[in-house]
Amino acid sequence: MSLDNEPIYTGGCQCGAVRFRVEGALGDASICHCRMCQKAFGNFYAPLVSVRDAQFRWTRGEPKRFRSSNHVLRGFCGECGTPLTFEAPENSIAGIALAIGAFDHPEEIAPQIQWGIEARLPYVDGLHELPGHDTMEDVPAAGYLATLVSYQHPDHDTDQWPPKDASR
Repeated sequence: MSLDNEPIYTGGCQCGAVRFRVEGALGDASICHCRMCQKAFGNFYAPLVSVRDAQFRWTRGEPKRFRSSNHVLRGFCGECGTPLTFEAPENSIAGIALAIGAFDHPEEIAPQIQWGIEARLPYVDGLHELPGHDTMEDVPAAGYLATLVSYQHPDHDTDQWPPKDASR
């Protein structure tokens, strides 16, 4: 928490080249099913949260941007490709929204509404009914998984990334 008890959120891309900090209350958290968001995230939908009324800044690097429409820019890491932003004009209802999965603690940001439901993929509502397994239950992949070394940026700010002693 900051000195005035405003919440603080941090996050960034997978490789650590781009990091951000948000001080203050987040806006509406949502998922958007529209085809443009599906393509921007390479996923079934885009989970986003507005930072319109908070203090937001980039703390390391800055995303590259793609103009996905006449009104919207999509920010992403130019090094690893992580989707990061939905940027609409400040006078619009949206302003800047950040990808919920890019936050260091995405579990703290639960979507409250869905948009673009006319493009919702027909199987999305049933995903929770699929069988679930822990990663290490994949017996054929267990040897591979046991030796896996992640080069992903950790879920907290670092003074430097990658570490000087990293052997990649």
